[in-house]
Amino acid sequence: MQTRKDFIRTAMTVAAASPFFSMNSFADYIGSNTEPVYFDLHSHPGWNFAKKNFGDNADAGISKLLTSMKEGHLTGAFFAIVADAGLLKPTATGITVTGKYATGEGWKSYKDQITQLKSVLHAVGLPISTNPKELRPNNKEPLCFIAVEGGDFLEGSLEKLAETYQDGVRSIQLVHYAPNEVGDLQTADANFNGLSPFGRELIKKMNELGMVIDLAHASYQTTKDVAAITKAPIILSHSMLEMEADRPIAKRAISKEHAKLIADTGGVIGAWPSGFNKSFEEYIDNIKRLVDVVGIDHVGIGTDMDANFKPVLSKYSEFPKLNEALQSKGFTKSEAGKIMGENAKRVLSKIIKK
Repeated sequence: MQTRKDFIRTAMTVAAASPFFSMNSFADYIGSNTEPVYFDLHSHPGWNFAKKNFGDNADAGISKLLTSMKEGHLTGAFFAIVADAGLLKPTATGITVTGKYATGEGWKSYKDQITQLKSVLHAVGLPISTNPKELRPNNKEPLCFIAVEGGDFLEGSLEKLAETYQDGVRSIQLVHYAPNEVGDLQTADANFNGLSPFGRELIKKMNELGMVIDLAHASYQTTKDVAAITKAPIILSHSMLEMEADRPIAKRAISKEHAKLIADTGGVIGAWPSGFNKSFEEYIDNIKRLVDVVGIDHVGIGTDMDANFKPVLSKYSEFPKLNEALQSKGFTKSEAGKIMGENAKRVLSKIIKK
């Protein structure tokens, strides 16, 4: 009987001898029965933040999400607390900012949210991780990495950042919808012409701690400022390349130059399946457009699950379908695997120090 070692040795001999069998295709061949890491760069933890976050159905909501994760073989995700949640009002066309936090309110909201998140994750048995090397396709349970969307809760304090790190947070999206002390965002007038002085100190400290800097929602100039000073790769967890200006939430799309800023740091952009895309099929085409601009090593998936605007991908159980759709568009198995999560794992492993 031929052993696995004999099989691999024979296959490698055939691969080396054949001009039609590249080592890339060989890697796809021997890995044909395995799935890659599936990682979501931006998700929300199973309850609807638009309904005042923490209702009685939080456990039920995340249990439903966990079932979908297992069905879709999800390996892990960033679960994002929403720092400015108390200032936001959903509308038919997007999000409206209703005001500004008084001193201490943003920090209290963050502490309440992370306490609730950890409680719910514990209740449903979803493990929290701070180690990207634990991301393996055969994990029994999806791993939860904690993120915060918006730097409002820091209130200009690096001491609060240190406490956030001790809480287990490993990614901070600098800005969201409400203007804050960190820098400018895509959907509001500029206050700092990019990154603020506090924002610059924040970047240095996040580099030092080994925290992921997320530039989703950030303006081009803010992204440019961060890219110029960071010593680690940066991510943009959920966006798409710009198209027609009258598309829904078009302000949240990015230019080719904006995308390249992320890639040039060695980072990754999460392709966003929002209603900016007209269909799931167009979403796949838009992922391909993004790859054409920044390269196969710099694109991942950022779903905004459970808080997305008219999503064209709405359940984690659809992840295998997404993987197959990428391959149907001409990506090899290994290239599709990079997009589905291998790129995210590589980049996070370079940044996070546990």
